[in-house]
Amino acid sequence: MDAAVDRYLTYLAAERRASPHTLAAYGRDCAALVQFLERQGVTDPAAVLPGHIGNFLAAEQRRGLSARSRARALAAVRGLFGFLVREGVLDLDPSRELSRPRLGRRLPESLGREAVAKLLNADAPDPLVQRDVAMIELIYAAGLRVSEVIGITVSQVKLEAGYLTVIGKGRKERAVPIGRYARERLLAYLKEVRPQLLGRRLSPHLFVTRAGRPMTREAFWRRLRRRAIQAEVREHLSPHTLRHAFATHLVEGGADLRAVQLMLGHADIGTTEIYTHVARERLREVHRKYHPRG
Repeated sequence: MDAAVDRYLTYLAAERRASPHTLAAYGRDCAALVQFLERQGVTDPAAVLPGHIGNFLAAEQRRGLSARSRARALAAVRGLFGFLVREGVLDLDPSRELSRPRLGRRLPESLGREAVAKLLNADAPDPLVQRDVAMIELIYAAGLRVSEVIGITVSQVKLEAGYLTVIGKGRKERAVPIGRYARERLLAYLKEVRPQLLGRRLSPHLFVTRAGRPMTREAFWRRLRRRAIQAEVREHLSPHTLRHAFATHLVEGGADLRAVQLMLGHADIGTTEIYTHVARERLREVHRKYHPRG
């Protein structure tokens, strides 16, 4: 089983170009399955039965794993056994008949326009604060994932044309427009702030630390929390919250869902449709609050 998992993860990385985050998650799920099977005395993929996988998912549920995490674990396991069937290691996929755990439709957390404005209102001369606000502005302007914003290079930003190119999930490239405010903020960052942070060093990355190195996910999370405290924003905040705010505010403003899908880089428009539910919830909230018989 260990060798089969190693081959599967290598395939995901080399041929499917899975992100490091996906590889780590699928690796953990497959490792948990292997450990469970070993305790049952099963070490050969050909000896795995549907009952083994069902019992594994039940054990994960008892361990406190949410339905969403169990659904991801099943996706990892199905991917593994589907791969083994395609490679000719197995004749039948023991996971094919298992049903996915039922998931409630979870509305994404977003930010109101006032909270976003507070985050972006930075007069401090500190170059680190100015860099942080430029990153926040770009995520909100273009709906970027945190991995996309920390990985973006200077060459991907086309300020004069008003757009940038992004390498998203599955190594897919997409072009996303950015507005006037984001262009002005990025131009100021490139002219005044980034040279201060780099000194005489060179870097292809757009956003860099004081040491001249590219930003990391963890560092940006910490800086974003600090910025929220500075701006007195008390709503739950994460880089993904800003991405949700981008999509929510577009849909609330009447943007075409297909256009939002392209800008977010969603492979399936069903993923983007969640924002129509968010918009309806906001409308109900306004009605309840302001209508005399709400």
